[in-house]
Amino acid sequence: MRNKLLAIALVFILAFSITTSALAQDYYFAVEQETVHAYWNEDGTLALDYTLVFVNQPGAHAIEFVDMGMPNNSFDMSTVSADVNSSAVSVDRGEYQGSGSGFAVVMGNQAIAPGSRGTVHVRVGRISNVLFTDDEDETYASAVFSPTWFDSQYVAGNTDVTVVFHLPPGVGPDEPKWHNAPSGFPSEPETGLDSEGRVTYTWNNPNGNAYTRYEFGASFPKTYVPDSAIQTKPIFTPPTTTSPSFNFDSLINFACCAFFAFMFLGIPVMGVINGQRRKLKYLPPKIAIEGHGIKRGLTAVEAAILTEQPLDKVMTMILFGVVKKGAAEVVTRDPLKLNITEPLPEGLHEYEKNFLQAFRPEANAKQRRADLQDMTIKLVNAVSEKMKGFSRKETVAFYKNIMERAWQQIAAADTPEVQSKLFDEAMEWTMLDKDYDERTRRTFTGPVFLPMWWGRYDPGYGRSTGTSGPVSVGTPTPASMPSSRPTGLPGADFAASVVGGMQNFSQKVIGNVGDFTSRVTNKTNPPPPPSRSSGGRSGGGCACACACAGCACACAGGGR
Repeated sequence: MRNKLLAIALVFILAFSITTSALAQDYYFAVEQETVHAYWNEDGTLALDYTLVFVNQPGAHAIEFVDMGMPNNSFDMSTVSADVNSSAVSVDRGEYQGSGSGFAVVMGNQAIAPGSRGTVHVRVGRISNVLFTDDEDETYASAVFSPTWFDSQYVAGNTDVTVVFHLPPGVGPDEPKWHNAPSGFPSEPETGLDSEGRVTYTWNNPNGNAYTRYEFGASFPKTYVPDSAIQTKPIFTPPTTTSPSFNFDSLINFACCAFFAFMFLGIPVMGVINGQRRKLKYLPPKIAIEGHGIKRGLTAVEAAILTEQPLDKVMTMILFGVVKKGAAEVVTRDPLKLNITEPLPEGLHEYEKNFLQAFRPEANAKQRRADLQDMTIKLVNAVSEKMKGFSRKETVAFYKNIMERAWQQIAAADTPEVQSKLFDEAMEWTMLDKDYDERTRRTFTGPVFLPMWWGRYDPGYGRSTGTSGPVSVGTPTPASMPSSRPTGLPGADFAASVVGGMQNFSQKVIGNVGDFTSRVTNKTNPPPPPSRSSGGRSGGGCACACACAGCACACAGGGR
């Protein structure tokens, strides 16, 4: 009995130690480009040619291995080769640490250091058992393939993903058919012929990512490959049922199974959650070193940075600020275009000037996103500098109190006109409330009288009412306004308009908020380097099982 209890205790001690070690590792890299050529050969085998461009992030661990997941175990290791930046490196099946089948590219002296870029080129000459009978036409063979992917907690930014199918020699242009494309890719691939005259299907998504499993497929007549190369539908054998046994040995078996389930499922899930949380923490750790006293004089935008508000909300606050100050006018909201005042009015903050610079007419969407990223990094660093010697905890509480008092004054106002005037004056402070949308709806039971500057923010408002300017906050009586103009918006509609503006900013201007924030975090709060005793890895392994006749299950992913 003592030995069995000791065995259970050791299992959970080991689980805890592995969890601590796994979560301490912190690799972080971008995959700028992933190009895969999949050659479906006349003997029914598959050959792969990968080109992956890695950009290791500053502060991350060096990439010393790249785990390459394979569709199955039926790949010929003697046909595998790799090079990094055109220098040959070794490959090792035993070094593979991804899930499923695969091998590791051993980078050796070509390891990609933090802040460096490297191009990894991998060739696999022969993979068997990758074709299945098409579900819709038994005379066709189905070829389905998913490029290798990587754990999302280690990946920064977008990836230009290209997958090219080279169909077997002899297949005519009108004979094959493509399968539905993954989300984000064109519904139809680009068709063509390669240098050998083989039909090609090419899928490309310049804004893809390296952590999603993308599945591509095509079918072609079986006559172009041997019958022996085509797999049949797997036979399903129902599990036998037995009566459960609740003895102590079963408990130990259960504990061991639970341990391995936790190790292979729980740890990756925890890692993903912790990794995503860390990417949204864009303030540097030094700002949390407590000083004394409150840092007064921060703007609402700087207070939003201090409390690590979502960056799409911060951008909207800055937009409101420059519009209210007469420095810009929104020409269109989708896409967001600004008419910038020349010369700029006095009193603009540095971050407001940098914000307007990002919206200069000649800047394209990519340049604008990069400029906004640089602006945010400078803003975060400026707030960090201002907080030196002050207590973050006390300062955050101070500005939250300003926000609460603003809401209280607005709620206590006697008339909608006074309420709207107070709201206009404190609008940016009220946006510090994480429940801004709901609180606006709850506070404004009557109409919100729109401020004078609202027409410069929402060009559609003035046009929809057929008048020349927006309603003034605090307008004494409706009689003083044009008869065709409404006196205001219901509180719910006004809140929806502001929140919709934030969503538009994230969707149309900065893209995915998480990706945008992670790029900022990478500069302002980069991940700490892991222990020197751990090796750097990136890559994937096949974690799927083919359960359908039309699936080649040529997948990869789930590794480090």
